[in-house]
Amino acid sequence: MERGLTTRKIVIAGVLGAVAILLGVTRLGFIPVPTAAGNATIMHVPAIIGGVMQGPFVGLVIGLIFGVSSFLDATIPLFKDPLVAILPRLFIGVTAYFSYLSLKRVNEYAAIGVAGFIGAFTNTLLVLIMAVVRGYIAPGVAVTIAVTNGIPEAIVSVIITLAVVVAWKRLDHSGNKKSKISGEM
Repeated sequence: MERGLTTRKIVIAGVLGAVAILLGVTRLGFIPVPTAAGNATIMHVPAIIGGVMQGPFVGLVIGLIFGVSSFLDATIPLFKDPLVAILPRLFIGVTAYFSYLSLKRVNEYAAIGVAGFIGAFTNTLLVLIMAVVRGYIAPGVAVTIAVTNGIPEAIVSVIITLAVVVAWKRLDHSGNKKSKISGEM
């Protein structure tokens, strides 16, 4: 992976950031699950993918785009607070990247799956912690949300992250040419 900010990283951050916005605006980012919440969100998955594929800075930028979009589209006071809507989202791609990096030499598929889980649960936990700290919800409610909604979201995130990243890497490695998408061999 190239160091520093490259044109490719800027483009990928922009495209995946746009995907995160699209998922929220069109409501395609909400997958029905059999929990009290009724839906698992996947709007954080582009930040995870960006972090895994292009590094922590790209993951942070996509998380910022997701957070600002969430803040601007907010319909409830909880997400009209930038400390709840934006700040926690900055860490999604960063934690996904470092969990992927720490495991990829052991088993790349497991590393991608763990990154998907860690990134999703980072979103859930940090948003809920900020919601409790800022007084929007009680700690008991946060725990219930983390279990009933956070775990299904993390599972869905693992599946999508694995599918996208593995497909992306297979495209990158076909033909032994340097990829124009990720720059890896």
